[in-house]
Amino acid sequence: MTPHPTALELAAPDLLHITWSDGQTLVYPVRHLRDNCPCATCREQRNAPPPSPLQLPIITEAQTHPLRIADMKPVGNYAYSIDFSDGHDTGIYTLETLRALGRATQT
Repeated sequence: MTPHPTALELAAPDLLHITWSDGQTLVYPVRHLRDNCPCATCREQRNAPPPSPLQLPIITEAQTHPLRIADMKPVGNYAYSIDFSDGHDTGIYTLETLRALGRATQT
C-alpha cells in the first residue's frame, strides 16, 4: 500500500514539506515540482528537441516573478493538483510521483 500524506507545509515560499503516513518527511523545492510536471504538455516539451541557441525565449510577466505554489488540492485518494504562480495548473501529481520527486530532510 502506498503511503499517503498526513501533513503538507510550505516551509518557505519556495519549499514544500510533505509528511507521509510511514513517518517519512520529504522536501520539495517548488522549481523541482514545476520542472517535473507530469501533464501531457510538459512531458511533450521535455521530450522536444532543444531550441536553437539563437532563438530568444518569450516569457510571460508571471514567469518574471519567483515561482510559488498558488494552490494545492487532493484529487481523489491518489493524487494532488498543483497550481503554480506562473499560471500552470494542469499537473496532477500521483502519490507515487510525489514520493519519487521528494528528497529526504536533513536531520
